Amino acid sequence: MFPEVLTEGYKTFLGERLPNERRKYEALGAGQEPEVLLIGCCDSRVAPEVIFDTGPGQIFTIRNVANIVPPAEDNKGESHHGTSSALEFAVVALKVKHIVVMGHATCGGIKAAGLGSDPLSQGNYIGNWVSLVEPAKKTLADAGDHKDKEGYLTRLEYAMVGQSLQNLMTFDFVRKAVESGELHLHGAHFGIATGELRVRDPESGEFRPVVNRDGQPLSPSALINCN
Repeated sequence: MFPEVLTEGYKTFLGERLPNERRKYEALGAGQEPEVLLIGCCDSRVAPEVIFDTGPGQIFTIRNVANIVPPAEDNKGESHHGTSSALEFAVVALKVKHIVVMGHATCGGIKAAGLGSDPLSQGNYIGNWVSLVEPAKKTLADAGDHKDKEGYLTRLEYAMVGQSLQNLMTFDFVRKAVESGELHLHGAHFGIATGELRVRDPESGEFRPVVNRDGQPLSPSALINCN
């Protein structure tokens, strides 16, 4: 039987949202023109459309374990590149203006990479995938930061966002678009329990809240307006 949570949700969509937004969906049927590509984790608790209050057609999303952007690789042979192919489509075909790499608190993929974990299956697909976090771990280790220190996993989440931003620049179509000023890269981190969004300062690499406790912007230029 099809999952009840999806059936009930679709009934609500069909009875409420679709009638109210019929013209929007008809227009979207002809194509999409999102300005933002968001690369996030596939964690069920971190839904970009909810966090940024966006509607269909506004953000193009790539979600995988631990919001990892792998470095560009030669695509010859039988390799399959899900994240890289979606990135290529967003930048080259859709010509998005912004790419946001968003990590999040208590990320299971980062925990597996940072602290180690037993394979979940014989294929150890997660273990192989999160091995891409190793450069971020080395960055922290070189700075004297190790897994026995309090807050290590949060700092590794931050470091992985930075590493993914660096890996984006290994794709020639991303690099050219950035250098021409047509594309802008951003890093962000979402706190699930607190709802706090932090944006990465491109100069210092620090993550800072985008709004204060009163909900007022601290750095208006840092937060992308997806609405």
